[in-house]
Amino acid sequence: MNGKRKSGFRLPHIYALLFGIMAVCAAASWILPAGEFERTVNEAGRSVVVPGTYHVIASSPVGIFDTVKAVYTGMVDAGNIVFFLFVAAGSIGLVLQTGAVNGVVSSLLGVLKGKARVLIVPVFIVVLGIGASTIGIFSEAFVFIPLFAGICIALGYDAVVGMAIIALGCGIGYSGAAMNPFTVGLAWSLADLPQLSGAGYRVICHIIMAVIASAYTIRYALKVQQNPASSVVYGDDFSKLEVSVKDMEGQKMGVRSSLILLTLAAGIGVIVYGTIRHGWSYAELSAAFLLVGLVSAGIMGWGPSAIAAKIAVNFENIAMPAMMIGIARGILIILQQGQIIDTVTYALALPLTYLPSWVSAVGMLVLQTALNFLIPSGSGQAATSLPIMIPLADLAGVPRQTAVLAFQFGDGLSNILWPTAMAPIMCGMAGIKMEKWWKWLLPLCGLLFAAQAILIIVSLYIW
Repeated sequence: MNGKRKSGFRLPHIYALLFGIMAVCAAASWILPAGEFERTVNEAGRSVVVPGTYHVIASSPVGIFDTVKAVYTGMVDAGNIVFFLFVAAGSIGLVLQTGAVNGVVSSLLGVLKGKARVLIVPVFIVVLGIGASTIGIFSEAFVFIPLFAGICIALGYDAVVGMAIIALGCGIGYSGAAMNPFTVGLAWSLADLPQLSGAGYRVICHIIMAVIASAYTIRYALKVQQNPASSVVYGDDFSKLEVSVKDMEGQKMGVRSSLILLTLAAGIGVIVYGTIRHGWSYAELSAAFLLVGLVSAGIMGWGPSAIAAKIAVNFENIAMPAMMIGIARGILIILQQGQIIDTVTYALALPLTYLPSWVSAVGMLVLQTALNFLIPSGSGQAATSLPIMIPLADLAGVPRQTAVLAFQFGDGLSNILWPTAMAPIMCGMAGIKMEKWWKWLLPLCGLLFAAQAILIIVSLYIW
């Protein structure tokens, strides 16, 4: 660095940004009319919106005290996710501290030499994408962000590349999901469509988006490798994440490392089985991750105090991202208390009925992307928006499969963009400032959004 500080806009600290969004949402509750749709319980036992029932209700603006209180309320409401993240990060951290994963990386680096090492980008984007597309992996993968960030720094790239592998793999996996039960599976039910219908075209969409994202990330990674000053995070301190390529290359797979990797693989297998067959939630997933971590630590011969000390360090590293989840949930609490979510949804959806079918279809994509700012939960967004979008699709001559696809696209990609969704959590774990992540991601989002719009239009002629 030449010592000169670049001028220009700098995004506030992420906590300040989230508090600011809370204040804006509270102010909106004083300006926008409160309203709601009637809701009913469908055959699957889910509460869904009844189309055509929107009506204005008594205003319930959120005051200053309730806005501040929403910070605590949000943390409590998001407690299941927050504490899962603590347990999972503490447990997976134990596995990473054993050094066993370095043996896998060492083997991969032994096969890939020079510029070919950048192939870790598409490989893991595809692997994570498959997990997201099938069993809904997303936040479960966040614990690997520091590891991938450190590996990419060691390879001469930067932390952005490491975080992008996780973010894009999961985000695109959700966008092009073929059978994700939390999003497209629920959407099929709400749209009265057969399960797994249209899965073939969704797989094609997934592949196209993965190719675009991989090419963009590879181009950037090689650019940074050639000129480190071209990194969007050049000059930032990532010393906590740094690992040595030489150390990884020299890492040998001993008996203990092999046993730990077998334990990790078995744990992941149990998690997949439990999620698919028994509908495991955060409590069961936390228990599985903790068992994997403790067994791995036992294989290393660490005593109880040493294990506890290592977990404590992992807790410290995850504290900031975990707090972000609670504060971001406070935004949703304010919108719910002000009862303006349905008002915004109704206002955005109404014009779609008066547009040509292809414009309406792309408009649904825009609407679903915007709604994910207000409703960052995929299942929550499906339950709120699709009962409105499906009748609108019928009126506009848009296939219901296309309406579901627009929901998927809007929910998946924006999860790694909006500050009310996953973006601040991932940035916190990678130590990347939010504005720098956006600087890198926005051009790619533009490319992917254009591809999604084209895929939406093409679907009109397929379904």
